[in-house]
Amino acid sequence: MEPSDIETAPLAAVKNLRSKFEQLAAPNSPTLLAGSTPRVRASSGSRPNGDRPPNSPTLRPSNSASDLRLSRKPPPPPPARAKPSPTPSPTASPLLRPVPNGTADGSLGRLSGLATSVVVASQEEEIPSIPSVSSLRNLFVNSPTPPARPSHSPRPSINIIPFTVQSETDVTGVKRPPPPPPSRVVHETPPEDAHFPDPFSESDGDTEVSGPPSLPPRHQRRTSSQTSSEGDPPPVSRVPPPRPPPRQTKIVESPASLTPPPLPSRRSTVPPAEDLVPVPPRLPARPPVAIPVNIDLISSPASAPPIATERKGVGAGRLPPPPTRTIALGDKLPPPRRHSSLSSDEESGDEAVLTPDLPDSSRSSRRPPKLSFRPGYVGPSEPKITIPVPGGHAIVSGTIVVTSTNHHVRIYDLTLSDTPIYNLDKREMANEYGIKELKVSSMEYRPCAEPTDRGCILCIGTKDGHLVELDVRTGCVTAAKLSAHLHAVVRIFRHGRDMVTLDEGGKTLIWAPGEDGEDFQLMSTPPRVTRITEKQDFAQMICGKLWTASRMELHGARMQTLRVFDLFAPGVPARPFLPVEPVGAMLGATMLPSRPRTVYVGHEGGNVSVWALDADGWPRCLEIVRISTSDVLCLEGVHDRLWAGARNGTISAYDITVKPWLVTNCWKAHETSSVYELAVDHYGIEKTGRLCVASVGRDKHVKLWDGLLASDWVDAQLMKRESSFSTFRDLSVLIVSWNCDSSRPEALTGDPANINFLQEALTSVDCPDIISFGLQEVVDLESRKMVAKNIFLGGKDKADLSIAQITGLSGLSEKVTTAYRKWYDHFMHAVRLAMPAQVPYTVVHTESLVGLFTCILVKNSERMSVKDNVITHIKRGMGGRYGNKGGIITRLVIEDSSICFINCHLAAGQHAIRARNADVAAMLEEPALFPASENEPLAYVGGGDGQMILDHEIVFLNGDMNYRIDQRRENIIASVRAGEIESLYPHDQLMKEIKFNRSCRLRVFSEGPLTFPPTYKYDRNSSDYDSSEKARAPAWCDRVLWRTRTPDRVKQLHYRRYEVNVSDHRPISAAFQFTVKSIRHDVRQKAKSEVQLLWVAEEKERLSLARDFYVELALI
Repeated sequence: MEPSDIETAPLAAVKNLRSKFEQLAAPNSPTLLAGSTPRVRASSGSRPNGDRPPNSPTLRPSNSASDLRLSRKPPPPPPARAKPSPTPSPTASPLLRPVPNGTADGSLGRLSGLATSVVVASQEEEIPSIPSVSSLRNLFVNSPTPPARPSHSPRPSINIIPFTVQSETDVTGVKRPPPPPPSRVVHETPPEDAHFPDPFSESDGDTEVSGPPSLPPRHQRRTSSQTSSEGDPPPVSRVPPPRPPPRQTKIVESPASLTPPPLPSRRSTVPPAEDLVPVPPRLPARPPVAIPVNIDLISSPASAPPIATERKGVGAGRLPPPPTRTIALGDKLPPPRRHSSLSSDEESGDEAVLTPDLPDSSRSSRRPPKLSFRPGYVGPSEPKITIPVPGGHAIVSGTIVVTSTNHHVRIYDLTLSDTPIYNLDKREMANEYGIKELKVSSMEYRPCAEPTDRGCILCIGTKDGHLVELDVRTGCVTAAKLSAHLHAVVRIFRHGRDMVTLDEGGKTLIWAPGEDGEDFQLMSTPPRVTRITEKQDFAQMICGKLWTASRMELHGARMQTLRVFDLFAPGVPARPFLPVEPVGAMLGATMLPSRPRTVYVGHEGGNVSVWALDADGWPRCLEIVRISTSDVLCLEGVHDRLWAGARNGTISAYDITVKPWLVTNCWKAHETSSVYELAVDHYGIEKTGRLCVASVGRDKHVKLWDGLLASDWVDAQLMKRESSFSTFRDLSVLIVSWNCDSSRPEALTGDPANINFLQEALTSVDCPDIISFGLQEVVDLESRKMVAKNIFLGGKDKADLSIAQITGLSGLSEKVTTAYRKWYDHFMHAVRLAMPAQVPYTVVHTESLVGLFTCILVKNSERMSVKDNVITHIKRGMGGRYGNKGGIITRLVIEDSSICFINCHLAAGQHAIRARNADVAAMLEEPALFPASENEPLAYVGGGDGQMILDHEIVFLNGDMNYRIDQRRENIIASVRAGEIESLYPHDQLMKEIKFNRSCRLRVFSEGPLTFPPTYKYDRNSSDYDSSEKARAPAWCDRVLWRTRTPDRVKQLHYRRYEVNVSDHRPISAAFQFTVKSIRHDVRQKAKSEVQLLWVAEEKERLSLARDFYVELALI
């Protein structure tokens, strides 16, 4: 490009605009004197003094990216030989600085490193003195001004490519920004090793574009203009002298221009490659190094170079990691830190679902307390009452049950049949009183002075605010109050002779009897009106006060405000109360006859808050009790038990007199849906002489239950007389448990302890009646290939069907089946060698589960007495999807006694105590583990039918339970060598859980004294405890426990270990003598009749106590 190609003459419009600026600025704004010295500027890539050769106009780039705004699109570059004309700019960049006038010799003076315009000057043209444009900023901030030609604005460290042109330029046509205030000017002295190349040398006078000179990295960002020293630039090979103090440039500006507007946020621009600081190469990988937290990573040695004084490349300025631990680049993250005083084992690798500490339900009765008003009501017969629409209402009074759904009301008489005696719709109920729509929203029996009318006059609230009275004896509407409320009537309460109706808007009507003592009349008696907060999700009348709660007041921490209104004391304001901790929304409240001044409130999340009432009836929260994993949808106090309905359709009865609470009854009330309503029939105590509880579920069914739990009382009395109608005999059982660590039977060689292991175990008891072998880790659980084969490739082989029927090893891959078959054959061979020939044994059960193997043999002489034998398994690994952890459960019935054997492998890890407790609870509380037993109902306890483990009379639990010792490894080994094993008992996790954890399900189990050293963890083929890098602490992982309903019916004969060294565990064995019973059914039936006669007197006493309590609460 030739110099003549660039036309620098300004357009006429620009000259006119300049003249207007000068005319407007002349009266008010001072101007820059022509003879004043221009301000010293520092320019990246320029001479130190800012001079340039004569006749060498330059293109001055900018440091700021303020011109590169998203709202301003840069125009395409001008074509060759075109005459560039300045374009108007709507706003001036706040980073612009004023460009001083040229000097007398025709130079432009010092170049600014923050300029954003192209400045071209000529020696021939005389530049007049013009006013500062920055002084007019406030006057023309909204006026469109001609912008300069947009150009890319590199960062300060980007090199400048200079070029020269031979032309003249009108400097006054360029907009000049104001200088920064003096306080923002930063004067810095360059380091001694800085070099300033000379881009404007004499050889650059031609029109060709020269290459960019290389600049050293700048050692500090400059946020404002910097001054440069005057004089000739120093040679590259020499170190430049120190920069002199900057000159003071006298610039007169208006006060308005002294404070420029705030700088806009800069856009990140990628610098050229030559300006980037080279990133050092990656360090070689190093092993993880644990760094203590108290080390100051910010401090550095004195010899270290200054920090971050140079401009970094993209991504090179990241902060160091937090001062926790340092790992090498690319290495895998280390495991979480463990407690330094405890040795930790490998974790099981499963995400165990931990269950909270809940009341003990191991001894609860699962028999549903069914109730029927027909002859023989204590039995399986029960009425079948349905509600066609989910969410309907039901109410019971004696033998009358009323259900309502939107437009229909059905009345049942349970003494007659399960079909309604009256089926009323909106026409039969509403037309007589002019009610167009009758949608039932609430029901309650109104109080009556006449005893014959109590529990017979039903008050119905509708969604339109109407109140209707219905006589259930005749099915006729006796009265109606139209538009008693403006909103739907959501609650109706009975308190003595008064009745309270509440609608969604918070309007409360109190219907009281007249002064003469007569019952209030719905159509003529004016109610007293009060108001409470609207849209109450929970409302309950307790001791004459209305307890309310709304979800709108449920705070973020699940803390809901309870508001209590004293409706029968006008003028008393409501009082707010809060529970002692966040427990969720309130769903129901009740009181117990055994605790007359205590209120129990059910919440979401399975919590119950306990409140105490003062002398005036105002509550105070005492504690929060977690009773369930699901929401407590409804709560009712029945005699001395607290009944709670859950989302899973179960109803649980809690004994609250003990700490922690005890689950005495838990049954499946509604099979497919939740229980959303529980109600006690208060009038039924006088009408039928029974305490009836009704439950309504989402399955559209209404169920009736015996509130006094008569069947449980009768069974408890029969248990005390069991010896009068039963005969007993003793049997023996031998249990062998071993975690073989994927060892094979052929490995039991060499050491005499290995060879004689099974011989010693089988002869430790004289011909036991039952032998149970339980192995863990028969296959390598850490082998992913084996796991995949077991999960995905396991299938039945028709050729091995006969073997599967004998061994129970179907459904496994061939390799896994081979491992179990070898142990099965080895056990059979050992039994034949150890037992006398005249005492043969028969295999009754074998089962395998991903490392677990169970084989149960029974003496042939007892084989005919064994019945109802079933074997199954439960998985606990990977949240119940994988069987590396879990158990194999076997059920046997001998005579009239049920026995259950459990071979388990629980969660591993030193600190996985809660995971192990959860595994135990899941196995013991599985509701349908076995099929229900129909032929042997008397063999099971707790009202069960054999589906659960705890339904059995005797339970034996063995396996690798993985409970550890909370003690240092060295201390444990020292205690073992010194023979002080008893000193380790206080540190054993299982013993501590049984003793201190009141929710541990193993509290109902027993264990013999541990007289042998810990059985885990050994080096293979050695008698030394783990000497590997992990150095796991020894522990009694292998255990045998038992549970029985009658403690004196199980006696332990021995509890020992064996010195087999082919595994990291030592095998153990335990022998027991247990008692089985045989019932004489005719004698038992006679004893039951006598107990039922005793129940009649007991029932009257309990009903009398319940009636007195409900009278005190003004419910009757």
